[in-house]
Amino acid sequence: MKISDAAKRVGLPTKTVRYYADIGLVAPDHRSAAGYRLYNDEAVRKLSFVKRARSFGFSIEACRELLGLYEDTGRSSADVRALAKDRLADIEAKQKELQLLHDELSLLVTACHGDHRPDCPILEGLVGTQKG
Repeated sequence: MKISDAAKRVGLPTKTVRYYADIGLVAPDHRSAAGYRLYNDEAVRKLSFVKRARSFGFSIEACRELLGLYEDTGRSSADVRALAKDRLADIEAKQKELQLLHDELSLLVTACHGDHRPDCPILEGLVGTQKG
């Protein structure tokens, strides 16, 4: 199938599928006589795999590694688990960071009266007390 059909089937923009081909992440099965990139069912499965991995926030390089492991029937699940565990640690760190931001902003919103007065704890909080 043509690149546009493959892209539609997995729910990716054609430009993204073309990019994945250009960087050697998911190559088309072959090209038509007219030069169109043609994708078979296996390439479409790989595109779907990469789309899902990217939705978990895996980098392109991590996706490349995961795809290599996916294609390697002699793989060790420990290798796959290690990649997933590293990504999970990144997500957990980001969650903590977001929770701190949430808590701080929540305090500022609560402290602001939201009335006609010009003083605003939110603006004061955005200025912060950093020195340097």
